[in-house]
Amino acid sequence: MDNFMEWLYFHYIMPVLEDTDRGAYEENIIRLREALDARQTTDFEMTLEFYASAAFLLGVRMGAGLGPVLKEEPH
Repeated sequence: MDNFMEWLYFHYIMPVLEDTDRGAYEENIIRLREALDARQTTDFEMTLEFYASAAFLLGVRMGAGLGPVLKEEPH
């Protein structure tokens, strides 16, 4: 992951994830975090960083790609 995406994750994506209502997933997330040892917690955090950043970029690409289509078709 390049420096910009790392910065974006820690300054934008992660705070949004932390502030998002987890709803029905809250208990599962708590149990998962309690079950992990220190090494697994590090692995989990790095995996979360990777997938959350990839999902963010996918959203940007999809938004950019859909822009022209939305302008052409009536809503």
